[in-house]
Amino acid sequence: MNPNPDWLLLLLSVCAGVWSVPIDRNATPTEAPHEEEKQEENADTGLYYDRYLREVIEVLETDPHFREKLQTANTEDIKNGRLSKELDLVGHHVRTRLDELKRQEMSRLRMLLKAKLDSTNTQSLQIDHASMLKQFEHLDPHNQNTFEAKDLELLISTATKDLENYDAERHEEFKRYEMLKEHERREYLRGLDQEKREQEEKRMQELKDKHRQHPKVNVPGSVAQLREVWEETDGLDPHEFNPKTFFKLHDTNGDGLLDEQELEALFTKELEKVYNPKNEEDDMMEMEEERLRMREHVMKNVDANKDRLVTLEEFLKSTEKREFNNPREWETLDDTKPVYTEAELQRFEAELKDKEEELKRRAETLRQEQELLHERGKALEAQRREYQQAVLEMSQRQNEQPADHKQPPTGPHGELQFHQETNKLEDQEVKTPVEQEADTPNNLPAEPPQNLPTHT
Repeated sequence: MNPNPDWLLLLLSVCAGVWSVPIDRNATPTEAPHEEEKQEENADTGLYYDRYLREVIEVLETDPHFREKLQTANTEDIKNGRLSKELDLVGHHVRTRLDELKRQEMSRLRMLLKAKLDSTNTQSLQIDHASMLKQFEHLDPHNQNTFEAKDLELLISTATKDLENYDAERHEEFKRYEMLKEHERREYLRGLDQEKREQEEKRMQELKDKHRQHPKVNVPGSVAQLREVWEETDGLDPHEFNPKTFFKLHDTNGDGLLDEQELEALFTKELEKVYNPKNEEDDMMEMEEERLRMREHVMKNVDANKDRLVTLEEFLKSTEKREFNNPREWETLDDTKPVYTEAELQRFEAELKDKEEELKRRAETLRQEQELLHERGKALEAQRREYQQAVLEMSQRQNEQPADHKQPPTGPHGELQFHQETNKLEDQEVKTPVEQEADTPNNLPAEPPQNLPTHT
């Protein structure tokens, strides 16, 4: 059963603000339902427990009581855990399925932790249990068999917290990406002679200058930016721009809310002015960072209650602000300060050097182990050849033995069979010396009997 997009969007939007992906407005009506279904399946919050989160929501949606409570709940009811208490009233089959999902998730996490420990080749028995338990923040690790109200509360609160930090983590990842790019640039230039280095530096500067040559980028959320979307994306007359109509056109779910992905879709035209994946001078990683900066700017000015969603009322109020009609140009990443300092770059390069040394040590250890295995293999191969040679020589000697030294024939059960002459010979050989003397003829002359008794 597919989740209800209305309340499911509410719950997931509280956690992530990401569920729907804008659909292609040029698609035919027969293609739209299939496209929406495909987008829902591909949507991902980016959390390592995303699948568990969605499966729990889908199971809860099958319970009429919980579904009714959720439809009447507001954002605060979901965030503060009051909705979690309704779990005690759901049907038995729902609780059974939730118990099963939790056990599967616990098993999955244990496998991930074991794989992590195996990959680090941990030899010590001392394990960082605090770090391990952190992997279980979205559920209660002390109760590993049943899904309780506390599990639902932890799931929602953890997802909310993780996704609030998601943007900061994306900024940090981009900073590391930029530092790595600069490090590789410097290493590349350092390996060239002076003439080639000057040529490469000139070429790189020309690419930077070319990247800066682009049309004016409107401030995200301004009337100029929205009018451009209205005209070029929606195909409407720019002189008939209407904020309310614009909101409803881009509320792809029809739920009266614009989430973060729906907002980011509005910036595509502005980003295409600066970035083209076919151009060498344009970095697509920078484009995604630019998209994130634009969305954060709009949310800061429009999202009044900071719930990561924009209502129609909030959107209309933002059009009344002075900033909405500000004609100034948006400052791109090229116009702002670098995302890192020289000190941060130096620390980053020191980390890279340490990691490189560690990889070298591991590579040397693996090389030594490989040599040892090779030597052992050679010794085993030599032993195998000696054994084969010994077997061959033994076989040859057996074949070279004369016929009279051959073994006597054997019977049907493997017993030896001897000829009758051989048996007689053996009987003679085993006679005692006394028997041999008895059988030997006496050739001495007979002596007369002496001292015989006299008979009368």
